[in-house]
Amino acid sequence: MIERLNKCPLCKSGLFLNKQEIKDHAVSKESFIICKCSKCSLLFTNPRPDAESIAPYYDFPEYFSHEDKAKNLTQLIYQKVRNYSVKKKVKQLSALHKKGRILDYGCGTGALLSEAKNQGWKVAGIEPNSKARTQANLKLKGKVKETLHDLSKDKKFDIITLFHVLEHIHDMKKTVKSLIKSLNSDGYILIAVPNPESWDAHKYGTFWAGWDVPRHLYHFDLSAMENFAEIFDLSLVGIKPMKFDSYYVSLLSESYLGPNQNLLSRYFKAFFSGRKSNQEAKRKPGNHSSNLFIFKKK
Repeated sequence: MIERLNKCPLCKSGLFLNKQEIKDHAVSKESFIICKCSKCSLLFTNPRPDAESIAPYYDFPEYFSHEDKAKNLTQLIYQKVRNYSVKKKVKQLSALHKKGRILDYGCGTGALLSEAKNQGWKVAGIEPNSKARTQANLKLKGKVKETLHDLSKDKKFDIITLFHVLEHIHDMKKTVKSLIKSLNSDGYILIAVPNPESWDAHKYGTFWAGWDVPRHLYHFDLSAMENFAEIFDLSLVGIKPMKFDSYYVSLLSESYLGPNQNLLSRYFKAFFSGRKSNQEAKRKPGNHSSNLFIFKKK
């Protein structure tokens, strides 16, 4: 079913306006309205498929986070970059906190948790997709559960990560509050989200793959994430760029913008768009195609 929101999903304000219409280029070819909250700056899809009816919108080959086997060149590159990135991410985690307990919410096939485990972390994961969860548990021996309710209520974590997950969660406020309750008092929560104010977002406009409607329910610029911190009583202690994302998002955006162009041309244009986006982002913190926000409890 389609649900229509009458309040902002983040701050619960009823003051929001239609901003623009975006097409689902990946699956349904349907168009969806993006609204902007006048109070907290959150962009959100409205109306949207509800949690029970959104699954078919994820049924497409380019949804690589649920796969371990490469089926084409783009997916092979994605997985090579992912393998490099997870090593870098675990180093970032270890710089924040001595090896302890980590929860990766929306862990996909468990690449991050597997590397963290190899580096001495105690790991747990949440992954709603059954196929991805099965693959993750082959590596992690049952450490990945379907929902937060499946975790022990008294279990606390030193770090909780959501890498490109927050924008997919229907019941965002309830979920984030539950995650914060599971965080140790000196722990960190790391959230990576696409940036609708990035250079590549402006370049590709309605063809920008970061919109990814209706799978992406929310869209956070820096202002929205600062308001997110205030609403959940968190301190924003750092912002890190996710530089590889600009290339991947540009590649998908090129495929939407010019589906008939040859593969070499598409890769060439995506490379230069991704590089340009990263160069432009140096002028202002939090302006990359995707950003990793690091929060602590106040």
